[in-house]
Amino acid sequence: MAPVVVAEHLTKHYGRRLGVEDVSFAAGAGEVLGLLGPNGSGKTTILRILTGYLQASSGRAWVAGFDIVEQGLEARRRIGYVPEDVPLYPSMRVGEFLAFMGRLKGLGARPLRQAVDATCTRLALEAVRGLAIGKLSRGYRQRVMIAQALLNDPDVLILDEPTNGLDPRQIIEVRELIRSLSARHTILVTSHILSEIERVATRVAILLNGRLLSVQPLEQGASPRLRVRVRAASPDAVRAALGAVPGVTGIVSQTPVADGVQDLVVQLGAPSAAEAVAARLAAGDFGLLEMTETRTDLEGLFLELTGRAAA
Repeated sequence: MAPVVVAEHLTKHYGRRLGVEDVSFAAGAGEVLGLLGPNGSGKTTILRILTGYLQASSGRAWVAGFDIVEQGLEARRRIGYVPEDVPLYPSMRVGEFLAFMGRLKGLGARPLRQAVDATCTRLALEAVRGLAIGKLSRGYRQRVMIAQALLNDPDVLILDEPTNGLDPRQIIEVRELIRSLSARHTILVTSHILSEIERVATRVAILLNGRLLSVQPLEQGASPRLRVRVRAASPDAVRAALGAVPGVTGIVSQTPVADGVQDLVVQLGAPSAAEAVAARLAAGDFGLLEMTETRTDLEGLFLELTGRAAA
């Protein structure tokens, strides 16, 4: 199945300042792709390029098969966008605002009524439909903004920092909403909070200083690793022996402790490879002192990649 969103070598300069450089990725149907990075890493710039708010200095992108520049109108018709700063009219009632946004999206009278009704039900807005937006909590205002993005049933939903400024209960509600929406939409979501991306995304694109460091399935970010302590005269021999074990995908780190004792972190392709690692260390008389399974979460992956990039 062809990807729904494709970015190829996107680069954006603001005068002499670099916004993003040579960023490429793709997102498929029903996927939640998280763009993760500190403030100023280029997340919002990428979203603004994809939605047509900015034109890239170089590179190309497609949404639902449409080029975002050459076929910009068709591409934007297939996008629902929720920017970080929610641009709402506080004096308008929720239903009025959604009807107004639906007309801007080109919906006719009957499809518009159906879309507003369905979206209010879907996002639990019926109870506040007749209230002025200015009287709503920030959590409800965020729901209203997501609702307007869904009126045209877009292929792609783009959410820029959707939980920013929300209280803990509202964050949980938005998180659950994103999970439910992924059943029908490809979702791109940004955050500088690792735990939020980890809980909603299926893959994560890690950015730093405008550059894409890696795109990782979150299952890979939490893949099994072994922390192994051995007493060996030759660290290189240990690495070579473990590298030949089926199921070992790499030695992530190796740290001398004292008196020939080495700590190694061994990346596994599957948990079943742990038994083969123990057998190989025992057969090679490497002095196995300790072996425990550990998992690198998204925080560890982020620190590893950004630390390596900084170095």
